[in-house]
Formats: sequence, structure tokens, C-alpha cells
Amino acid sequence: LPVQYLRWLSGILQGDFGLSVRIRLPIGEMLLNRLPVTIQLSLQAMLIALLIGIPAGVLAAIRRGTAFDYVVSLIGLGGLSIPSFWLGIMLILFFAVSLGWLPSGGYVSLFVSPLDNLRYTLLPSIVLGTAAAAIVMRHTRSSMIDVLKQDYVRTARAKGLREHLVVIRHALRNALIPVVTTSTLHLGELLSGAVLTEQVFGIPGFGKMIVDGVFSRDYAVVQAV
Repeated sequence: LPVQYLRWLSGILQGDFGLSVRIRLPIGEMLLNRLPVTIQLSLQAMLIALLIGIPAGVLAAIRRGTAFDYVVSLIGLGGLSIPSFWLGIMLILFFAVSLGWLPSGGYVSLFVSPLDNLRYTLLPSIVLGTAAAAIVMRHTRSSMIDVLKQDYVRTARAKGLREHLVVIRHALRNALIPVVTTSTLHLGELLSGAVLTEQVFGIPGFGKMIVDGVFSRDYAVVQAV
């Protein structure tokens, strides 16, 4: 066993992940085929998270202590608490089964049809982006509250600048520094956290690859992923 492990590890260091036990294909090629799918899904999810989380966090910070702040915080807590597989199933039932607007699962390459690719990846991106949006919102709110207390913000207000200019030009730019940092770190979590989402929607990415490997006892694939 130690000899086998050292041979496997030396192959990994050279980019050789071995062969799949089940389908007898090079695992390195399988990884390269699946990687763009998961990366695209994670980038779309992060984009959704930023588009929702940053504006919601800024408004919650500006209206701190109001009903809007409490509602946004409650929604953010719900976004963190809802299991991704349950949310995915609910979105499928509503948008795919009831309304018929989007497909319930599957995948079309971006290079084959960009429009169909968006239709197939929109729901899983929303599922992944929901929890990320809640995290971005909380970080943005906290950072904005700290920045709005700074002297340069009070000086900008004392000069007579309109409130939206003070918030956007002076406060938001500095408040986004920690938000960008945490979002970058969370992008790595999205890459590894798409297991259940990809399985629910049948997306052929890293997540589905490792689940299929577990079910078929393809240990080499599981180790590589």
C-alpha cells in the first residue's frame, strides 16, 4: 500500500491522475472536461450574489435600525439556512414544472448555444448564489456601517454633498475592500460546494463527477476530485 500510494502521488505531481476504474478513461481528461462547467456555474452564482448582496447591504446600512434593515437581515438569515438541495427542488417545481419557463435539468455547452446554456444554468446559479448573496450582504452592511462613521464621510457631508454621492463616491469604495476579499475566498467554496446542486440539476461538473464516483466506487476519481 505505501508503494502504491507513492506511485499515485508521484503521478499526481506530474499531472497523471490515473485511469477511471469504471470507464477506463484518463481522469485528467475527465477533470479538464468538467472544470469549465463548475467554474462557469460558480462565476454566475458569485455574480448573482454580488448583484443582490451589495445593494441590499448598502441600503440596510443606510437604513440601520429600520424595518427594512430587519427584513433584509431576516432574508439573509434565511438564505444561509435554507438547504441548497431543497431550494433547488422548489425552484424546479415552480419555474420548470408549474410555469414551464426553464428546463428542470441538463446542460448545454456555452459554445454550442449561449442562450440555451443560460437557460440550463440559471436555476442552479440562483441556488448557489442565494447563500453567497446572504454572506455578501452581511459583510457589506457591516463594512458600510463602519465606513459611514469615519471622519472623511462626515467631512463630505459637511461640504454639502448630496447623500447618494457621499455613499457611492466616498463610503462604498472603501467599504467594498473587505467585501471583495471575502467574495474571492467564497468563490473557492462555491467551486467545491456545488456537489448537491449539480446532482439535483444534472449538471456535468465537479460535483456530479464526485457523486457518480462515490456511487460507482470509482476511488481514483473521488481522490482526484
